Amino acid sequence: MRIVDIITKKRDGFILNESEINFLIHGYTHEEIPDYQMSAWLMAVFFRGMTIEETAMLTMAMARSGSMVDLRAVAGIKVDKHSTGGVADTTTLVLAPLVAAAGVPVAKMSGRGLGFTGGTIDKLEAIAGFKTTLSQNEFIQNLQKHNIAVTGQSADIAPADGKMYALRDVTGTVESIPLIASSIMSKKIAAGADKILLDVKVGTGAFMKNIADAIKLAETMVHIGQLVGRETRALLSNMNEPLGQAIGNSLEVEEAIDVLDGRGQPALRHVCLSLGANMLNMAGIASNRNEGYQQLEKLIDNKQGLQKFKEFIVAQGGNGYIVADRTLLPQAKTKSVIISNNNGFVQDIDARQIGYAAMRLGAGREYKNQLIDLAVGLVLQCRVGDFIKKDQPLAIVYSNDNTHLKEVQSLVSSAIIIGTDQVPKTKLILGIVDKNGFIAM
Repeated sequence: MRIVDIITKKRDGFILNESEINFLIHGYTHEEIPDYQMSAWLMAVFFRGMTIEETAMLTMAMARSGSMVDLRAVAGIKVDKHSTGGVADTTTLVLAPLVAAAGVPVAKMSGRGLGFTGGTIDKLEAIAGFKTTLSQNEFIQNLQKHNIAVTGQSADIAPADGKMYALRDVTGTVESIPLIASSIMSKKIAAGADKILLDVKVGTGAFMKNIADAIKLAETMVHIGQLVGRETRALLSNMNEPLGQAIGNSLEVEEAIDVLDGRGQPALRHVCLSLGANMLNMAGIASNRNEGYQQLEKLIDNKQGLQKFKEFIVAQGGNGYIVADRTLLPQAKTKSVIISNNNGFVQDIDARQIGYAAMRLGAGREYKNQLIDLAVGLVLQCRVGDFIKKDQPLAIVYSNDNTHLKEVQSLVSSAIIIGTDQVPKTKLILGIVDKNGFIAM
């Protein structure tokens, strides 16, 4: 078998078989196939696409390129959740302890942020002492004892994906649904969960800009899950405005605590509870999504979710006192308030631009492995549909370095559009994709 034949076969629009895909992934993982030939194959896929069956075979080849986590020692049905990324997407910090408190083991491998999207691991590192890298034994022990464990992706989990993603990033082949779907699903399958819930973000602050592409991606991943024996469900959620009000690592930890304490803003809470309700239903804890939603609401009301969050922090070496004392989190030196210049309704909040503004403050990365400032960011004071009076605060900016402060203030001001027309609140959950296809909500 020759790699050049596999490249030309895909270039000409033919379907690859399992042996060819396995040969490709094994060869590239073990550096027997050079970057330039893999780049050619990726570009062929970008233009020619792949069938669902091909994509499933690619997914499993990537998952098997490294270690496969075995969670059979952990009792219960393990449900993993993955977000395709967005701005102020603090769902994992709220969702994981809530679902764990409801009795479902949450085994989560998370990533870091890049560009305008935030990463769960960066947010957790805002907590002093928190250990974001766990050995497989530590991971399993925490699951058994606390029902929750979150760790960064190790180098031996789906290593083919890490190599291929880096190559896609510099060859213009990121925006390919088969390649996106196999990248996400290979990591989820290798991580060992029994069932997978996907949060596919749609809008200006997401990688999927329109609903049609988001549905196609969601359907592809759900179908892959079916083909490899992992029940998979996908919620489509709106990312045309930031989900939470806080954008920035320690600020988002504070907002997660607020939600778990029953004081958080409704949008973030609703999306978290909607995702969690599906996880409980998939795990057999709730007979339907409505029942699951109500169970999670009770865990907020009785503070069991908040207590589980503290337990989770302490179990991974972090300072659990942050739950009661926010000043123990990294604090920015200065804050400035951006105010409205006129009366009116908030017409739009450009999520991507808000995320970029936070990145310019130092809260996010412009390139891989860039150091970030865990204390800085901004907190929005309005949402789409709100009525705003002149001189009313639109956002509070937290900074340690004023180098880009004026640019950030300008970005935030221009991202929030005020007009005379009354507009409806953003619809947060757009639909769900399961084995029966897409259902609008």
